[in-house]
Amino acid sequence: MQKKNWFDFSPKLFDTLKNYSARTFAQDAMSGIIVGIVALPLAIAFGIASGVSPEVGIFTAILGGFIVSLLGGSNVQIGGPTGAFIVIVYGIIQRYGIDGLIVATFMAGVLLIVMGALKLGTLIKFIPYPIIVGFTAGIAITIFSTQINDLFGLGLTQLPGDFLGKWGRYLGAFTNISLLPFLFGIASILIIAFTPRLSKKIPGSLVAIVLLSLLAFLLKHFAHLEGLECIGDRYTIQTTLPRPVFPTLSIETVRELFPSAFTIALLGAIESLLSASVADGVTGDRHRSNTELIAQGAANLVVPIFGGIPVTGAIARTMTNINNGGKTPVAGLIHAIVLLLLLLFLGPLMDYIPMAVLAGVLVIVSYNMSGWRSIVGILRGPRADIAVMVVTFALTVLLDLTVAIEIGLLLAMLMFMRRMIESVHIKVSEDTLHLDLEEQKHNTLQHECINIPKGVEVYEIEGPFFFGIANQFEEAVTAVGRTSRVRIVRMRFVSFMDSTGLHNLTNLVRICKMNRVHLILSGVNKTVLHTLLTSGLLQELGQENVLPNIHLALQRAQEVLDREEK
Repeated sequence: MQKKNWFDFSPKLFDTLKNYSARTFAQDAMSGIIVGIVALPLAIAFGIASGVSPEVGIFTAILGGFIVSLLGGSNVQIGGPTGAFIVIVYGIIQRYGIDGLIVATFMAGVLLIVMGALKLGTLIKFIPYPIIVGFTAGIAITIFSTQINDLFGLGLTQLPGDFLGKWGRYLGAFTNISLLPFLFGIASILIIAFTPRLSKKIPGSLVAIVLLSLLAFLLKHFAHLEGLECIGDRYTIQTTLPRPVFPTLSIETVRELFPSAFTIALLGAIESLLSASVADGVTGDRHRSNTELIAQGAANLVVPIFGGIPVTGAIARTMTNINNGGKTPVAGLIHAIVLLLLLLFLGPLMDYIPMAVLAGVLVIVSYNMSGWRSIVGILRGPRADIAVMVVTFALTVLLDLTVAIEIGLLLAMLMFMRRMIESVHIKVSEDTLHLDLEEQKHNTLQHECINIPKGVEVYEIEGPFFFGIANQFEEAVTAVGRTSRVRIVRMRFVSFMDSTGLHNLTNLVRICKMNRVHLILSGVNKTVLHTLLTSGLLQELGQENVLPNIHLALQRAQEVLDREEK
């Protein structure tokens, strides 16, 4: 028998290299070059929107993308900065500075590795869909809100961090719209939107940035036109590789930044595994979720040391990789190398990218993130799912992403408990007991119902005996007016019993003994029987009072009644 590996880490790269061919390399190389070019404007836009300089976004894509492809559990996953992290990263920088972001990202990397080591990759996929839709839509609205200033050329400084305060400043400044940035921003949005109609292989964001940056260069140098702010007017792009800076950790820092680190880790895990799952649906491959988490963790351990922002799997770039023929993680490695070469040799040209054009790129990103079709679908569904989505969305926009995920998960669990409680039924029978088809086979007369002896009550629990239903069962059994001498509790549909259910059943055994009422259990499965045995309740109840089916339980009840009459 093969021993099971406790540490589920097996990078796809090393498997694919065993039978690697020149033809596969040619496909990976072509795809890697295209994805690298596509990733450049997105990395710049995500870096600036997150509150860091443009090259930080590029460094993150280079280093993070390389590590994710080197160690990841997907053949085609492309890692790097994504729009989902903009809100949380910007908030951390505003509150704790760059040093706080380095520590939070580093801690998130540790958490992701722990998740992968504990094999939680499959469990992450069970985050309720309304929560994912709610906070993704909330992030989309927040990203859109951060781009209004550059899109309309309002020239505002020191904007409030909160959503309502930010829009209050916007509404008061819309009379100061600058026409030139606004035209460039709208042009970028239109180019990105309509480019797929001409060519699906050339990304609209790249076309918009190249064309409009060239136009900006011509207008500035030949027409001497002012009023169009470009990257070079606001930032100085460093084309040298950053030096490593190791974070200073303390108990106080860890405690203060842990909620933010947990949010980064959870968001990174969800987005990377969602991206890998989408890729699997297209390629027919199967990713290794725990390996992917460990790879994402490793990337988020290394990237902040070089001043980068959080890394995760990027769905748009991953799909670009697939659509352009990428077959193995080598394409992801090449994409990182291409980005490095672009930074080193074309860095000065990035100074001419208009800020309004990057704002247009992020407006399209926020629209694609919004998932409005998913929102419409959920709004047609159960009210509980609508409530979870709306609350998560509202908290993401108005308060904080960390709070939104925590409250969203709590609300989803409460709704799940409510549904579980509603699905569990307790039946009480005193005169006759209706049998289902399976039970009729065990009845020699094969009648649809059997008579219950006088003085016997039969209770049936249909569903798990957990804390949500235990008190309801106790109320039903101890209802006023019950005068039975024998009580049978049917447990054939009880799949498990938690400590609250066990506690209530223990109380029932003792109450029955005090009132000289005989208690019999029927149809107890192996899992519940083991719980009764380890708790000592089986010994207190008596083995002879735990029977496999209702027929034997009723026979036992008759024996008890006959014995009492003698």
